[in-house]
Amino acid sequence: MPTVKHARGDVLFVLDPLETIHPKKDSSYLMIAEALRRGYQPWSVELPGLLLRGAEAVARAVPLGLHEPGAPLAPSGDPQVRPLSSFRVVVMRKDPPVDPDFVTATWCLDRAVSHTLVINQPQGLRDLSEKLAILDFPQFIPRTFLLRNIGDLRDALAELGGQMILKPVFGFGGREVLIAREGDPNLSTLFELATRDGSTWTIAQEFVPAAKLGDKRILLVDGEPIGAVMRVPAEGELRNNFHAGGSPALTQLSARDREICAALGPFLRERGQFFVGIDVLGEFLTEINVTSPTGMQEINRLGGLTGDETMQARFWAALEPRLR
Repeated sequence: MPTVKHARGDVLFVLDPLETIHPKKDSSYLMIAEALRRGYQPWSVELPGLLLRGAEAVARAVPLGLHEPGAPLAPSGDPQVRPLSSFRVVVMRKDPPVDPDFVTATWCLDRAVSHTLVINQPQGLRDLSEKLAILDFPQFIPRTFLLRNIGDLRDALAELGGQMILKPVFGFGGREVLIAREGDPNLSTLFELATRDGSTWTIAQEFVPAAKLGDKRILLVDGEPIGAVMRVPAEGELRNNFHAGGSPALTQLSARDREICAALGPFLRERGQFFVGIDVLGEFLTEINVTSPTGMQEINRLGGLTGDETMQARFWAALEPRLR
């Protein structure tokens, strides 16, 4: 671990297990490496290490270090049980799914927000469905339905011209995304799978032909766009997500992208969502990702960004004025 000459305090990251944080893929890795570069001491905690002692939120946390640039994250000391209030900021970077464990973790983080800075704000993490928060912006989105009755899905398919996308409400990483087409002999089976035989809701969304070109992931910090990357689907693949085999490509923000970001900025700031990734498909906003959005590494590489121009540097430059 490099020597830190001017320690600026401790910062806590709520993460998945350290061995899953890839040095060349994960945004969380860059955030932590940049914290070290700026003289902070990063710590990590997994969800089971978040605790409440009465109304006080505490963490069984471990200090982190890097033996050399690009090396995997590693503990640099022994675990300690510390109040969350002892950290200058707590950064929630636990990957989806948003399940009972994730929600319970946000209840723990709720107990820290009056004592230290917590990003993203835990109430907003609970309130903003990544697939449904877009409904606050009908002027920017494809036609979207939330349904669970198979008859209603058939009606929506007819209304949408015989072709639509099905998405699980709590899905992530492109998992279980389906395309439904009128005349497909498997259509009934698709509807049964999407709704688990009518027992759960699914999102039915207008098919956007521009999907074959990929979608644009735009990163916003404190409501302002800082970078973007195209996610191009593999040949014959419906999904653009990097986890599903999508490839990154260089892109720029269009006038439409900037219009969308300008509308979303106040909405996100009001709900305490400091670091957000939105997905834009052609001219349409399709998702607002508030739980551990990624894309920093790809934007840096494609843009040849270094030093203070990198995504992680811009993240910390916006964060530092808010540290208590």
